[in-house]
Amino acid sequence: MSSVLKLKPARAISCLFSVAAIHTQTQISSTILQELKSPTHQNLHCLIDQCFSLKQLKLVHTQIILHGLTTQVLTLGKLVSSSVQFGDLPYAHHLFDQIPQPNKFMFNHLIKGYSNSNDPTMSLLLYRRMVSAGLLPNQFTIPFVLKACSAKSCYWVGVCVHAQCIKLGLGSHVCVQNSILTVYVACGLILSARRVFDDISERSLVSWNSMIAGYSKMGLSKEVVLLFREMQQVGLEPDVFTLVGLLSVSSKHGNLDLGRSVHCYIVVTGIKTDLVVTNALVDMYAKCGCLKYAESVFDQMLDKDVVSWTCMINAYANHGLIDCALRFFNQVPVKNVVSWNSIIWCHVQEGLYAEAVELFYRMCGSGVLPNDATLVAILSCSSHMGDLALGQQAHNYIWDNNITLSVTLCNAIIDMYAKCGALQTAMDIFFGMPEKNVVSWNVVIGALALHGFGKEAIEMFEKMRASGVCPDEITFTGLLSACSHSGLVDMGKHYFDMMNSTFGIYPDVEHYACMVDLLGRRGFLGEAISLIQKMPIKPDIVVWSALLGACRTYGNLAIGKQIMKQLLELGRYDSGLYVLLSNMYSESQRWDDMKNIRKILDENGIKKCRAISFIEKTCRESI
Repeated sequence: MSSVLKLKPARAISCLFSVAAIHTQTQISSTILQELKSPTHQNLHCLIDQCFSLKQLKLVHTQIILHGLTTQVLTLGKLVSSSVQFGDLPYAHHLFDQIPQPNKFMFNHLIKGYSNSNDPTMSLLLYRRMVSAGLLPNQFTIPFVLKACSAKSCYWVGVCVHAQCIKLGLGSHVCVQNSILTVYVACGLILSARRVFDDISERSLVSWNSMIAGYSKMGLSKEVVLLFREMQQVGLEPDVFTLVGLLSVSSKHGNLDLGRSVHCYIVVTGIKTDLVVTNALVDMYAKCGCLKYAESVFDQMLDKDVVSWTCMINAYANHGLIDCALRFFNQVPVKNVVSWNSIIWCHVQEGLYAEAVELFYRMCGSGVLPNDATLVAILSCSSHMGDLALGQQAHNYIWDNNITLSVTLCNAIIDMYAKCGALQTAMDIFFGMPEKNVVSWNVVIGALALHGFGKEAIEMFEKMRASGVCPDEITFTGLLSACSHSGLVDMGKHYFDMMNSTFGIYPDVEHYACMVDLLGRRGFLGEAISLIQKMPIKPDIVVWSALLGACRTYGNLAIGKQIMKQLLELGRYDSGLYVLLSNMYSESQRWDDMKNIRKILDENGIKKCRAISFIEKTCRESI
């Protein structure tokens, strides 16, 4: 204490404060406390190494400043690396920026830190700054730069870094090769990834897993199986990442044989697995339709997490077994937002919107706060039910709780207002969005089409193109629907031809249905029939119903009879279509034909639907 008091008053108070803070808050040993009173660059390294929290590190940094030791490059480098290790990247970056000439060690640690963060782009900027400063990267720099490229799918940057690795003679390091392989996999360049994989002389388990994950991502199940066999032939034992990769491709493509062989391998070899592998097994059997096997694996699990329960809930819900899904949901010991979202979305997908809303209220009553996925589900319910009040409640909740509006959430809000009749509100929100994706444009084009603003929908489509957003098949469904509702035959034909000629999108049955409806509404029944005959895919009930509606409008019973024949061949017995045809015969006073239609309805047990409101009818048709 006396040695401290010999200093100037301000300096003494600062030192006393620092020492007291370290002693009371961070509990550094008495030896280090003594050293901290008169730190030198020799003992500072030891002090930094013994810090086990960011508070301690900052107190040491304070003493470095107070004792004028800020010119010690090695000490500052140690501070930067320790700050990164403690997870305070802004503090580490601030330290880094105060150093006139940071060295390679400092760059490497900061690049590593950002590559593992939510802002991996900063790693690429630091790498560029490092190279510009004349510092050449080494085998410790490149893997983390490439990791950042993988996270952001920066193909060209990855290629440039790959080229630089070859130029600097770093291309033969296994860790570098594995990182390059991961970049190409992340960018979907599976052939380039395979060439890198084949060039690796000493493949590690990471190499094999990365390549299997790449094939799995691209859905190449055959290549996955061949690679796994090759891996076994070289005597390399798979780990949990290998098994999850194999089960993942099996789940995505319903490859039950592959999934069962992996399960058999696990049982026979007795390989140690974890909860992730077991959950992947449950998911694989569920997505392959083997619900009994999925439940059997689930029942044998000693430990279950929220993913385990969610897999089973989704398994039954995807097969329409909502009661079984609810049974599992009610057994979940601790329900979090993921559990609730799962069961809510199950009901939404089955069209049980009122039940989904009731579950949402139960969730809020249990104290679990909704997230983006929950709110999107409730907004979807509002859209389908035409319940503007519910949608506004969800929107108000978002504003009142300062929830950040993601693009997906904004899209759901726009869709809700549009389908509930508040088109202007939907448009205002759309134009206020700072960032828009193709779904945003699709929603607003569909909204304008739904409300009969065909020309405005076309103008919006042209704005979409001008903004650089590439349309997809859903865009053209909305656009053709807009042309149909507004009677814009020529524009409809133009955009229908543009799909393939300009954007390489082959028309689907929904696009043909829109065109048949467009032509039929304007009385071009001959052209509509000709288009149906030229369809490369078999027309469905939507196409025939569009034509049948036009036949009633223009009183063309001859074509109506042909449609009846097609419907019978399809084996579809939609009451609305048969009632429509019956009414056509009635309006033409062809009573015998009308009686025949009624007879078909009775013989097949088809009951006429009760009357419903226009909004409810629109909601059902949009499911």
